[in-house]
Amino acid sequence: MGHRISIDPRRAALLTIDLQNDFLHPEGAYGRAGQSAPAIGALPERIAPVRDALRAKGGIYISAQFTLVPGPGGVPLIAPHLRELRPFLTTGDFAPGSFGHSLVATLAPADYTVEKVAYSAFYQTRLEYILRALGIDMLIVGGIVTNGGVASTMRDAHLRNIETILLSDGCAAFKQETHEATLVSLDSVTNVMTCAETIALLGGSA
Repeated sequence: MGHRISIDPRRAALLTIDLQNDFLHPEGAYGRAGQSAPAIGALPERIAPVRDALRAKGGIYISAQFTLVPGPGGVPLIAPHLRELRPFLTTGDFAPGSFGHSLVATLAPADYTVEKVAYSAFYQTRLEYILRALGIDMLIVGGIVTNGGVASTMRDAHLRNIETILLSDGCAAFKQETHEATLVSLDSVTNVMTCAETIALLGGSA
């Protein structure tokens, strides 16, 4: 898959979804709660070479970061479904400017950062403004989780006629079977490629 497409790096961006300390770092919100998966922890090292290859050709890197909007006293607004799924989330988690909210060190800094409050990186964010302002019409996407933020973002990009590459080994879910099933379901709206295949398409070496 993906063999018929080409990339103009100057019109392309790498977009990562939710690769933040609160999700990935042992001292982050999920790490403290024992909610982690090896497949997720491996992503930053796998995606970094794609970032480097794209930047070397004139492309950019955008990080979309899940955000819990803090209110009075720092108590965050948490959607009821999320509170039920993740009861351990508390004051200070995913707060803008905090260690937990920040992009993981392996990938930092991004060229642009988008705060997201729901699954999709397009929903009520400035992502589309950035893409239009820079003339970007191709997104290379990785991050977590495949069946959540990644899938929602891929479908929203498709609705906007933005071509995408989904990094099959640059995204992950908490269960491998969920990840694999989601890749199959997204095949109709994106080009599913490995990180190595994407680097080769950019003219780099994996």
